[in-house]
Formats: sequence, C-alpha cells, structure tokens
Amino acid sequence: KIIIPINIVKKIVTKTLIACATNWVSMNNFFMAMFLKVEWDFTSVEGLTKNDWYFVNCNHQSWSDIPITQKILNRKIPMLKFFLKKELIWVPIIGICWWALDFPFMKRSTPAQIKKDPSLAGKDLETTQKACEKFKTTPVSVFNFLEGTRFTPEKHARQESPFTNLLKPKAGGAAFVLGSMGSQMNTMLDLTIVYHDKDIGPWDLFCGRISKVTVHINKIEIPKEFL
Repeated sequence: KIIIPINIVKKIVTKTLIACATNWVSMNNFFMAMFLKVEWDFTSVEGLTKNDWYFVNCNHQSWSDIPITQKILNRKIPMLKFFLKKELIWVPIIGICWWALDFPFMKRSTPAQIKKDPSLAGKDLETTQKACEKFKTTPVSVFNFLEGTRFTPEKHARQESPFTNLLKPKAGGAAFVLGSMGSQMNTMLDLTIVYHDKDIGPWDLFCGRISKVTVHINKIEIPKEFL
C-alpha cells in the first residue's frame, strides 16, 4: 500500500488483508473452543450479512470484550474496525497491521493542549471524517465503546452515572460517524456482555479463568433522523 499507492492496488491489498485478519480471528476462535472451558450464552440474531454496513456498540469492562465480540460476530458481518489511540501504531507487529487494515488512529489532545493551540480541537473529527470516507467504499462494521473507557466502580462514582452498570455515554464520535455515513449505515448491533467471574482481564480469558460469559445482542434499525 505504501510502495504502490494506486487506488485499485490499495483495494486489492485491503481485501486480501481483511481475509487474512478474518482467518486469524477464526483461528483464535478455534483455539478458544479447543482449550478454554468457557460456557458461552449468547443470543442469535437473524438477517446479518457481510455485505452491509453496521454500527456495533458494546459496554466496556475489560479488553476481553474485543476477542469476545470478534468470536460472536466473525464471518457474520464485515470485519470490525475501531478507533485507536495514535500511540498504538507503535505496538510491535499488530500496530502496522491495524494501519494496513485502515483502522483510524486518533490523537487525543488534552484541554491544556487545546487551550494553547485551539486548532487541535477539531483534529479528532477530521480523522473520523477521513476514516468514514474510506468506509463508504467497502462494507464495514464500525465498533465503538460509547462509554469511552473501561467501567470501574471508581469511575462510576466519580461521574455520578445514572446507570447502574454503565458509565455516562460519550456520543460525539458515534454521532459524527452516523452522520458521515448517511443511509449506508442503517443498522446498529447493541451488545451487552456479562461476565460471571470476578477476574475478567484478557489474561484471565486466555488462561481459562473465565468460566461463563453471557452476551445479549440487540439489532436496532437506526432512525433516519440520526443519519
């Protein structure tokens, strides 16, 4: 993609990379099924297709949320793509893979930085807009944690969240994605993940310390006034 920056070449390379990533997730799922004794309890959803655009939302308690969501939705909808902190591009191997797969990288600016340089205020939205332009050409599933950060009792208390098990939602990025994609993205998959164990980190998942996971999936048609 760097050496031959021609659109048709980029599209072919991107499709090939997506196929590789999909197979990688399938291998992860195979090993999870073979070696982990997790009891999976999740709702099945009819009418999903790999030829449509989806907005996928999930409550966020642990980084285990991502492989669990991939397990449930892999090969049922287009590959999940999510917004990443710009610093993650430097993660060995996987960072360049995210870049090659057109995962958008966001550079978050602190209030102090924005105060010093007001032009930084719109950079996240600019990055989102560029990502959405790419997303329009090929079916995609945009994955977003509306809470913006992982749930902890401390964060919940500090926010004085009105929800029992959720933080206050941060809807700005989601609204911009839906507005930019227009009628192409008219379906939302709202996932609720429930862990039945105390320790729920990714190492707990892959080391077999998570015994049961319940996932409720709600398929919602996005109201036209939101698009």
